[in-house]
Amino acid sequence: MVATTVDQIAKEYSESIKVVKVNTDENPSTATSYGIRSVPTLMIFDKGEKVDTVIGAVPKSTLENKIQKYLNKT
Repeated sequence: MVATTVDQIAKEYSESIKVVKVNTDENPSTATSYGIRSVPTLMIFDKGEKVDTVIGAVPKSTLENKIQKYLNKT
């Protein structure tokens, strides 16, 4: 449901961020280690540390606002 939005953001921000998708059905231990209980769950990492999480289908503008919040910190 949010795959198109995530793909758009990956393309638009390709010089600033790295977008990675993980299939939780194929990687249940990863889902467990990050406490993922609902799909979609989008996580933002800064320098390898999880700094934010967005759960559920949200508008592209919401994701962009979250990303900008962390891009503007550096």
